Amino acid sequence: MDLFSLTRDDLPAPVHHLDGRWVVSGYDAVRAVLADPAAYLPDNALTAVTPVRPAALRELVRARFTLPPTLANNSGASHSGLRRLVASFLTPARVAAMEPRIAELTAERLGGADLVRDLAWDLPCIVLMEVLGLSGVDVPALKAWSTASLEFFWGDVTPERQLELAGPVGEFHQWLVKRFHARDGDLFAALADHGVTAEEAAGLCYFLLIAGQETTTQLLSVAFDRALRDRPLWSRLALPGVAEDVVEDVLREVPPVVTWRRVTARPVTLAGVDLPAGAELVLLLAGAFDDRGRHLAFGYGRHYCLGAGLARLEAAVVLRTVAQRLPDLRLASAGPPPMLKLLSFRAPLEVPVGCPLSGNLIGA
Repeated sequence: MDLFSLTRDDLPAPVHHLDGRWVVSGYDAVRAVLADPAAYLPDNALTAVTPVRPAALRELVRARFTLPPTLANNSGASHSGLRRLVASFLTPARVAAMEPRIAELTAERLGGADLVRDLAWDLPCIVLMEVLGLSGVDVPALKAWSTASLEFFWGDVTPERQLELAGPVGEFHQWLVKRFHARDGDLFAALADHGVTAEEAAGLCYFLLIAGQETTTQLLSVAFDRALRDRPLWSRLALPGVAEDVVEDVLREVPPVVTWRRVTARPVTLAGVDLPAGAELVLLLAGAFDDRGRHLAFGYGRHYCLGAGLARLEAAVVLRTVAQRLPDLRLASAGPPPMLKLLSFRAPLEVPVGCPLSGNLIGA
């Protein structure tokens, strides 16, 4: 058992010490941590899991890379104002208005052999850029920066791999600073009007632009793989409300964001276990739901995911649209897919598909 593959079934208690960190599992214990940001600080939420070695650090210094407290890693007074600013781009009305566009983008991407590469890979990125008013974005470049950043900050990486990843991490940060100085796009203009510095804007946008689309790509990947392995379920996906139910089932049981982190601000007692100040916590979000089906896939409380509504809408619309247009779609392999396996992110890297007449397919 290790931090990069653990599940709730692996853990003997709600609070368990593993590899120098305290793993917290179960709805009640995880919610208790998320509900108390004074005792359990978010300061380590974006800290690299693998300590940054000198060579990679030098690369980041050359790029003037910084991550000041802004949203997910901010326990200070500036958090609420920045959160309100970002939330203004993700209002329920603004999100709901994207539904036709999401369906249009889905229809344009049908017919590929891999639902990740040909559909889920770029669609959430395009949607997020439009919601935030950012035009002229090189989507392949942003996706490359995003995947490199996820691995750099949440991967179990060697020194050599970390140095390779530091290059695109720094490039992404420099691109964000340039966009901010140019006031290029609605989000950057709003941040400038709010009075943030270039470093603060780059730090905020760094993970906003990653989390706002990579986790939705991952959610779609998990949902497609799960639904296509259940033929009766796939046949019902076009019915009203079924896609939404599938999305919630995935979020409860196998969310793409499997863990998140906190650090204790003072000595605390959690689920009967005494923890010292400075204890690093890994919160297991996967499978953390109560008997009413309420889950914590989007967090809870002060740092609840601002993009939850958009992610839910995208996933449901994409699933339903594909099921309506391609009711006979089948997985091209019965075996388990290759997986993204990072501390906080887990999802299929591919979902190969075909039609019933194309060969050795599940259900054919």
